[in-house]
Amino acid sequence: MLRTVLTQVEGVRAVLDASPLDGTPLDAEPPRVVDAEAVENATNRSIPIVGGSIPGFGAFLDGRQDSRIVAWIGALTPLVIGTVSAGIQQRDGRRLRSWGETIVERRLYAPFARVDSDRLRRACHPLPVVDTLTRDDDPASALHPAFLQERARQAVLRDREDAEQRVGAAWCAVAQVPLFVDGGIAGSDSMARSPLAIGVVKSHRTFYGDAEGMAAALGLGPAERTPVVRIAPRGRRPVYSWYLRLRDPAGHDALWGLVRIEVAETSDPTGRADLVSRWVLAERAPLAAPDARWDRMTYGVRAVEQALGAVARSGWRT
Repeated sequence: MLRTVLTQVEGVRAVLDASPLDGTPLDAEPPRVVDAEAVENATNRSIPIVGGSIPGFGAFLDGRQDSRIVAWIGALTPLVIGTVSAGIQQRDGRRLRSWGETIVERRLYAPFARVDSDRLRRACHPLPVVDTLTRDDDPASALHPAFLQERARQAVLRDREDAEQRVGAAWCAVAQVPLFVDGGIAGSDSMARSPLAIGVVKSHRTFYGDAEGMAAALGLGPAERTPVVRIAPRGRRPVYSWYLRLRDPAGHDALWGLVRIEVAETSDPTGRADLVSRWVLAERAPLAAPDARWDRMTYGVRAVEQALGAVARSGWRT
């Protein structure tokens, strides 16, 4: 057991209940609005998708992460075990099956400025040990245990995104049919350039557009989209993006059934947005229930999460 190994390191105190860090309200990204460059010459802020839904995706990609505090050094410094996984479920007739290699990786995350990293590496070998702090981190903030927990969770998230990008790049290199990516694609150079990778973003803490664009997106009816914009997040590839309403929001909040789609830049943004929107609308059935996010979740992504779930839940115990 990892706890037993860690207690061999001087000053380390193992915990009895390694409760998960994921989903805890530590330092959530504050909501913000980011300007975006309009690339579609549209007279209306809401564009109906005509022609009905049409199947287009051949596979679905998603990843999972599980991060838990397994020990403390003193009373302030957490040691976190993180398990990340990523995989693709490919359509095979009416069924989904695993495609390619499913990535499963475990690491120990610790702030090297607060621990004896060499001794920790020797004790945990062959488990990789990752530094959670950077040169830009405020030394005073690094004294706070909540700050250290958040840095560990962010480090696990980065490793999860890296695993997802590697799986997605492998698909784009050899496949010939579109891939539904749960989340954005701008972080991966290969996916952001590929016409096969379609990113579908379910969360909207960052909104791309101006005030009128936000009002239009939140006011979309079912099977309506906003005009295409070009977004270029810092440190990521530029992509084309638009908002699409999957379901009728009547009786729900303004974000109900709203997703944001990312695709590679194209010379025909209108045609591309209309076609991809029809593909995404086709994935509304069957429902991804009982998942609480079923209004924005597709059953294909839920299938990937279920396939990875056992790994994410049990990996930290060994």
